[in-house]
Amino acid sequence: MPVRSTKTPERFGLDRMATPIGIALLVTDAEGNLRALDWDHYEHRMRELLRLHYGAVDLSHRPAPAGMRTALSGYFEGDLGQLAGVAWRVAGTPFQQKVWTALAQIPAGTTMSYGAMAARIAMPKAIRAVGHANGSNPISVVLPCHRLVGADGSLVKYGGGLERKRWLLRHEGVEV
Repeated sequence: MPVRSTKTPERFGLDRMATPIGIALLVTDAEGNLRALDWDHYEHRMRELLRLHYGAVDLSHRPAPAGMRTALSGYFEGDLGQLAGVAWRVAGTPFQQKVWTALAQIPAGTTMSYGAMAARIAMPKAIRAVGHANGSNPISVVLPCHRLVGADGSLVKYGGGLERKRWLLRHEGVEV
C-alpha cells in the first residue's frame, strides 16, 4: 500500500504578466515573495521544479504584489536596476541556493562563464554542478541565469529558450 504524505501542500499564488518576450508566470507566497518566474510555454516544467523544491504545491490564481509587477515592468522597459527591488525566496539544496544567490550578484549588462561562477562560489571544479543548479533556477530573470555563458562566451542552454536568453542579454546591453 502506498504511503501518503501528511504534509500540507505549500500554497502559492499564480499570476500571469505580459512581457516583450512572452507571458511570464509569477508564483508568489503569502508574504509577497517571488517563488518562481517562468514562461507560459514552460508551465509544466515550472510546476515540476516547484514540486521538487517544495513537495506538494497548491497553485491558485492570485495577483502578484503591485510593487513586484511594477519592478518587472520597469526592467522590461529598460530600467534594469528594478530587479533588485523584487523580494524572492527559494528552496533547494544548500549548493543550489549558493549558486542562485551568486546569480543575483552578476550585474546587468555583464556575463560570466560557468567556470567563473564555480570559482566565485569557491568551488572551481564544480562547473557542471553549477550548470545543473543554474538549470534548476526557479526564478528566471530576477535570478539572472541568462547571464551565464559558455567559457568561449557562447550562448548555451536556457530554460526559456536561447532566443529569450539572447533578447534578455541584448536588452541589458550585451553584444551577442
